[in-house]
Amino acid sequence: MKAVTVTDPNAGTAGMTLGERPEPHAAENDVVVRVRASGFTPGELTWPGTWTDRAGRDRTPSIPGHELAGVVASLGYGTTGLTVGQRVFGLADWTRDGTLAELVAVEARNLAPLPADVDFTTGASLPISGLTAWQGLFDHGRLHTGQSVLVHGAAGGVGSVVSQLAREAGAHVIGTGRAADRAAALEFGAHEFLDLEADDLGDVGQVDLVFDVIGGDIGARSAALVRPGGVLVTIAAPPEVRPAEGRAVFFVVEADRAQLAELAARVRDGRLRTRIGAVHPLEDAVKAFNPTARPTGKTIITIG
Repeated sequence: MKAVTVTDPNAGTAGMTLGERPEPHAAENDVVVRVRASGFTPGELTWPGTWTDRAGRDRTPSIPGHELAGVVASLGYGTTGLTVGQRVFGLADWTRDGTLAELVAVEARNLAPLPADVDFTTGASLPISGLTAWQGLFDHGRLHTGQSVLVHGAAGGVGSVVSQLAREAGAHVIGTGRAADRAAALEFGAHEFLDLEADDLGDVGQVDLVFDVIGGDIGARSAALVRPGGVLVTIAAPPEVRPAEGRAVFFVVEADRAQLAELAARVRDGRLRTRIGAVHPLEDAVKAFNPTARPTGKTIITIG
């Protein structure tokens, strides 16, 4: 099968190639999916799981990419809940070969049915941004109606979904970003927008929940914005500065079939949109990892 592979953690994208790889086989409780669309995160070449398995052993050449939408090609022993030929989408394991390939083996529990009226490109754009937003807001942030949420990077792939889900839940949403992001942030659900390059972050006042995808100085300064009993949720890095009278949570997104189904239902009825930027065929995937301009949405690779 055709697949993108990486072999050297020190080479970055310079060590990325498109070539032939053996087809995967479905282990117990696995499915093999024929990938129709794949999403990737540019920073994943720095993740340990890209280069080693769960036991810490080298597994190169490895295939990057973790988001997928496609069709079940085969089932492993004991696999239940899915059938051959079924449309699915979901999140591949961090320490196994990924989704920038024609076929990928995935634990069945990491996948959910993809409705027939949701296209593969949209399906592949949902897993990381959608699950991250859902888990950050509801599992870790315990968001409820009437609260206020500050969303850093509100025009980005994760932030745009956070804003929509928070607004649907009855929260007041304040988005942040660069000046050029204002229109998109408001379009994707923010009630207000703050320009991180020109406005004073302290003008926000105190909020119930800060959702941070940036980290660094922005994340550190955001801790002071959390009101007593509130929470700073971040996916950037474990917070060095914590709210004085609130919680701080750093988390890594996990696959969840029920949450994927909730996200797909919202896409179907128009309550949720993903921000898709460039769409490239597999043949151009290596080039897509090296964009010449700042991406304005999720980059998707189509396959087949």
